[in-house]
Amino acid sequence: SFIRRLLQWTELLDPTNVFISVESIENSRQLLCTNKDASNPASGDQRIQEAWKRSLATVHPDSSNLIPKVFRPAAFLPFMAPTVFLSMMPPKGIKSVILPQVFFYTYMTAFNSINGNRSYTCKPVERSLLMAGAVVSSTFLGVVPHFIQMKYGLTNPWIKRLLPVVFLVQANGMNVYMSRNIESIKGIAVMDKEGNVLGHSTIAGTKAVRETAASRTVLFGTSALIPEVFTYFFKRTQFFLKNPGSLWILKLSCTVLTMGLMVPVSFSIFPQIGRIQCCSREEKMQPSTEETEIFYHRGV
Repeated sequence: SFIRRLLQWTELLDPTNVFISVESIENSRQLLCTNKDASNPASGDQRIQEAWKRSLATVHPDSSNLIPKVFRPAAFLPFMAPTVFLSMMPPKGIKSVILPQVFFYTYMTAFNSINGNRSYTCKPVERSLLMAGAVVSSTFLGVVPHFIQMKYGLTNPWIKRLLPVVFLVQANGMNVYMSRNIESIKGIAVMDKEGNVLGHSTIAGTKAVRETAASRTVLFGTSALIPEVFTYFFKRTQFFLKNPGSLWILKLSCTVLTMGLMVPVSFSIFPQIGRIQCCSREEKMQPSTEETEIFYHRGV
């Protein structure tokens, strides 16, 4: 259920999971492989629960490889919250506009690619070119509203605030589609309820990318809009008139708080293990199982 997924993500997004050592992860994996009760994540054994938490927070479920520390889900909020704040700042020059956008979409592209489905084969050159294209196109789309404001000097306060939010949402949705487009082209592994791989499905790959893109637009749309609304009304208060410097502190705090609430919600909107009906998948795969539903790993 959504509530159970949300509670699980609040544990997996604990910032301390970024610093879990390789030795600790290996010990947890060994415990899960050797303990007969390890197949149940809800086991009452505290050691089993902790081992599952460490494994889910640090190991990719498709490749079983360790996720680099800076791209683990627990590192998402510490990296993204300050970057969203900087990317929404009023433009003061070319560098102040481009640099935050480049960092934002470089990290986002790498995060999407590393934490996506990895059950397909892809050449490193092909993946690198795809990621480079995602960074360039997303950065270009992200800087457009700031250049419009610098050139035309928009005066309407709501247009000035909402235009960057709209472009931010569009750029992040497009970034997911571009950085994980191979999943839609080559297909991702689908399984029966016992976990047996039945083949690769482009329908499942397209669905996984589409759901992830939708969750990202909800995350960044909300995280960018709410601080803008708060600051609009805050600028009309007497406290701001006496302490104008407090505006940026409030906006940064509001961005961090909003993202802190929205990241687990966004990651929980769709289950990590998605499902599709057998009748909706490729005809060439239908004879491989009599199950009515098949499953796939959506990715983060």
